[in-house]
Amino acid sequence: MIPMHENMFEKLAAIREQMMDHSDVMIREFSIGRKGIPAAIVFVNCLADHELIDQHILRTLMSLRDQDLSLTKSYLKNQVLSVSQISETNDIDELMPKVLIGTTALIIDGLPEAFMINTVKNKSRSIEEPISEALVRGPRAGFVETLSDNTALLRRHGENASLAFMSMQVGARAKKELIIAYIKDVADPDLVEEVRRRVSKIDIDNLPESGYVEQLIEDDFLSPFPQIQSTERPDRVISALMEGRVAILLDGTPFALIAPVTFSMLLQSPEDYYERWLAGSLLRILRFFAALIALLTPALYISFISYHPGLIPTKLAISIVGARVGVPFSSLVEALIMEIAIEILREAGLRLPKPIGPAMGIVGGLIIGEAAVQAGIVSPILVIVVAVTAISSFAIPQFSAGIALRMLRFVTMFCAAVFGLYGVVLFFLLLCAHIVKLKSFGVPYASPAVPYRVSDWKDFFVRMPIFMMKRRPEMLHTKNQRRKKK
Repeated sequence: MIPMHENMFEKLAAIREQMMDHSDVMIREFSIGRKGIPAAIVFVNCLADHELIDQHILRTLMSLRDQDLSLTKSYLKNQVLSVSQISETNDIDELMPKVLIGTTALIIDGLPEAFMINTVKNKSRSIEEPISEALVRGPRAGFVETLSDNTALLRRHGENASLAFMSMQVGARAKKELIIAYIKDVADPDLVEEVRRRVSKIDIDNLPESGYVEQLIEDDFLSPFPQIQSTERPDRVISALMEGRVAILLDGTPFALIAPVTFSMLLQSPEDYYERWLAGSLLRILRFFAALIALLTPALYISFISYHPGLIPTKLAISIVGARVGVPFSSLVEALIMEIAIEILREAGLRLPKPIGPAMGIVGGLIIGEAAVQAGIVSPILVIVVAVTAISSFAIPQFSAGIALRMLRFVTMFCAAVFGLYGVVLFFLLLCAHIVKLKSFGVPYASPAVPYRVSDWKDFFVRMPIFMMKRRPEMLHTKNQRRKKK
């Protein structure tokens, strides 16, 4: 702790010594009113709002006409400075970090404390529809990089005095504000405390994105499955909070985190609830089916071709054998060539500029597939299998869940190449055992399937009509189980 002197010039000398390596820090000296009391402001160029400084600090103080009135702290705060957030400090070590994030320090000769005035200039992009979670029907608003805008988006979903925001500072060197959001009379206090405890234990220089938080507080870092859900949609966050979950919002990123999460949540979309229950249930079942196709189809192709051709219908087997005539590689190598090519095309399409990215993915896939078949490197049936697998993986609404299935797909292919269909079944059983064992903040990842809770099945494979879902998920142990009072 470095205390400040009452003499303003000694204060400025100490501040200049501390700010020697910060060329963007500005120190503006001036005189207050007719008395000519020496004063100075310290701020960072482009981070602080110059208009606010000029109109509400400099002009106000320099035009003071009270000659006989002494400049006390209460007089300045209550009658002179027309700004909403003012604090005081007499420690240079506390003053410097706040100045470097946009706060303006007002130093007046004769006063031991410096006034810390909130003049942060927020430059944020306009609220737009989330690109990664597009819907046909539903709200078009998405989170932005400014934390205050994101909390305001949650408040706008309705008058709710129980919506609580717990603020924390994270990052050892570059401090950022992090907010834990929950519904006070719904969320389990033990869950809120566990989230707060894990966040408070984060010890890292900087947290540029919420993905850092996700990796530092998850239960099992070896699992391929995400144990915390990330989303850009405020409506998804509010729905999760109403169920009794907890959300984490970090300044500087549009992605919020939801905990705890189950595997079935990763295959759900907010659109399931905006459409009628029959349509929503059909779409959800299709996603579960697409997840199985994305995980198992190449492995089943390898196992049937290499080990169990007798399980294939005769006419189809003859067609497949005829198409594979001249292919110099085994079914595993053949499948690996196409799968790796598709993954490279997918990654290239994401990194290319938006106008040419989709065209590159489609045209590249068609050209490579056709050229590979014409060259006799792969069979036409495999091109169909890989195309169906790729399309199915795109049907998974959560990007992180899709990555997990894409990684596990290669493991399944090697199991099929070594043990055939038995390897595929064995791997699937081990995967199910892992999912059953996995937990997210104490909640079983396989819920509500394991442990079996019949009431939670109303929002599992199918989505029952809304009027039938009267209770919140039992797995969350909420303080208030009923969604409606009557």
